[in-house]
Amino acid sequence: MNIQDIIAKKADKQKINKEEIEYFIDKYTNGEITDYQAAALIMAIYINGMDTQEIVNLTLAMANSGDILDLSNIGKTVIDKHSTGGVGDKITLILSPIIASLGVPVAKMSGRGLGITGGTRDKLESIPGYKTQLSEQEFINNVKQIGISLIGQTGNLAPADRKIYALRDVINCTQSIPLIASSIMSKKIASGAGKIVIDVTYGSGAFMKNLAEAKKLAKVITEIGKLVKRQTKCVLTKMDEPLGYAIGNSLEIIESVKALKGDMPKDIENVIIKLGNEILNLAGVSKNLRQSKKQILENIQNGKAYNKFVELVEIQGGDISFIENLDKFKKAKYIQEVKSNKDFIVKSIDASKIGKLCVYLGAGRIKKEDSIEHEVGIVLNKKVADKVKKGEILAYIHTNSEDKAKYAIEELKRIYQ
Repeated sequence: MNIQDIIAKKADKQKINKEEIEYFIDKYTNGEITDYQAAALIMAIYINGMDTQEIVNLTLAMANSGDILDLSNIGKTVIDKHSTGGVGDKITLILSPIIASLGVPVAKMSGRGLGITGGTRDKLESIPGYKTQLSEQEFINNVKQIGISLIGQTGNLAPADRKIYALRDVINCTQSIPLIASSIMSKKIASGAGKIVIDVTYGSGAFMKNLAEAKKLAKVITEIGKLVKRQTKCVLTKMDEPLGYAIGNSLEIIESVKALKGDMPKDIENVIIKLGNEILNLAGVSKNLRQSKKQILENIQNGKAYNKFVELVEIQGGDISFIENLDKFKKAKYIQEVKSNKDFIVKSIDASKIGKLCVYLGAGRIKKEDSIEHEVGIVLNKKVADKVKKGEILAYIHTNSEDKAKYAIEELKRIYQ
C-alpha cells in the first residue's frame, strides 16, 4: 500500500477503504507522507467526495490518531457546542460561559480560522496570556473546577485533524461535506463530550451555500454521532450577512464581552437562544424554549455569565484586566470611517466578501505559516434593512496599512447593496 495509489484511486472517483484511510492518517500524522501528497488526496476528496462509510472511517481514523479523553469522572454530562463556521461567528465565546453558568459543563476544543471564517482559538489568543494549549489533565481539571474550558487542538488530541485542517485552509478545500463532517466529529470524539450540538451555518458567509447543502451536512454529522454513540443535535442557521457587528479577532472578543454584559445584537441573541435551548434540553436543565430563554437572559442580566467568562480567562492564564477594561486591547494603526455616498436602505451585505476583505486586512491566513494580526478587521455600523443617509458611517476599517485601508474603504462601499 502506498499514498500514490490511494491518491490515484480517489482521483479516479473510486471508494477508498478503511485500511487505506487509516494508512493515510497514520503516515501523514507521523510525517511519513508529505504535505504536498496529503494536499493531493485532500483535493481529490474535495472534488470527488466520499460516501457515508468513507466519511465515518475518516472521522474515526482522525479521532484515533491521538488520545481520546474520558470525561466521565466529571460527574455530569459534558456538552460540546460547535459551529461549521461563519463570518463574525463569535457564538462559542458568548454561549459557552452562559451554559457553564447554568451548571452544564462545557469542554470545547476549537480550531483556528479556516478560509473566510474566523477561528475561536485565534480569537481567544488575542487576549494577552490566554493559553489555548493545555495538557489533557489541565483541560479536565479546569472543567471540574469552574465548569468550562475552551482550548485549541492541543497535546495529542486528534493530531491528524490539526494537520489536515491547516492544510485545507491554504489550499482552499474548505467547502466539502466529507472534510467538514470528519473534522468536526473527530474533534468532538477526541475531546470526550457526551452530547454534542452542532450549529450548521449556510449562506454566503458559510461553507454550505444553501439550505439543501446544510441539511445534507447535518444528516451526515448526525449519522456519525449515532455510530459513535454520541447524542448529536444539529441546528441550521442562515448566514448571509456577518453575525453581529464585529469581524476580526480582538474586535469579536470585545463584542462578546459586551454581549455577556447585556449589550447583545439581536441576531446574536436569536442564535444564542436557539442553540442554548438545544443544549439545555439535552442536559435536562430545561424543558422548552420559553424556559431556556428565561434562564439564559437571567444569567446575562445578573452577571453570572460574564463572571464565568472572567473565570475562564483567568484560569487559562489570560489577563482579566483586558476583559474588565476593553480599552486596553491593542488598536490597529488606522481606524477609518466608511461613509455612504447616497441615501439608501441596506438590501444585502455579502458575508463572503466581508470575510475575504478581513483576510486581506490580516485577520486570517493566506499561507499556512502566516501569523494573525489580532487587532485588524471590520466593525459594521449598518446592517441589512437599516436606513442610510448620505454621509452616514457604514462601517469602520481597522488596519495597520494605509494602502489596505484605502482599498478596503472602496471595496466595502461596493459590498453594501
